[in-house]
Amino acid sequence: MSLYDFSAPLPGGATQSMADYRGKVLLIVNTASKCGFTPQYEGLEELYRDYKDRGFEVLAFPCNQFGAQEPGDADEIKNFCSLTYDVSFPVMAKIEVNGNGADPIFKHLKQEKSGLLGSGIKWNFTKFLVDRDGKVVSRHAPTTKPEQLRKEIEELLG
Repeated sequence: MSLYDFSAPLPGGATQSMADYRGKVLLIVNTASKCGFTPQYEGLEELYRDYKDRGFEVLAFPCNQFGAQEPGDADEIKNFCSLTYDVSFPVMAKIEVNGNGADPIFKHLKQEKSGLLGSGIKWNFTKFLVDRDGKVVSRHAPTTKPEQLRKEIEELLG
């Protein structure tokens, strides 16, 4: 299985084929609106704006599994992201990243790159960097600020 074999749920019930991102460098992040790491939305947006014209995408997956820090519905999440952080990258439907209900995309990401304490996601704003071929090349902890990924993103963009 490749990342391109999956589809991401969109707010409203539609899906987005991950194959549509073939050939792009992806930063996939589980996000939350009421987390200490939420200001990272600003850094994620900055990366997106700096590199989107070179084939880079940020994909945010809101998740309420950590401290119930993403309690809102799709409209509330979208409004928060756009009004608070001027987010212009895709924000998918709210999902689970751990347990039996984990989204298949995150099951795949975790299988490809486990963390220091195993494969489970430990908190909001865990980041997965995916190369242009759909290979998961690195996993970064919530404490890793988006700007710390610039060098790696630039190398992957070529």
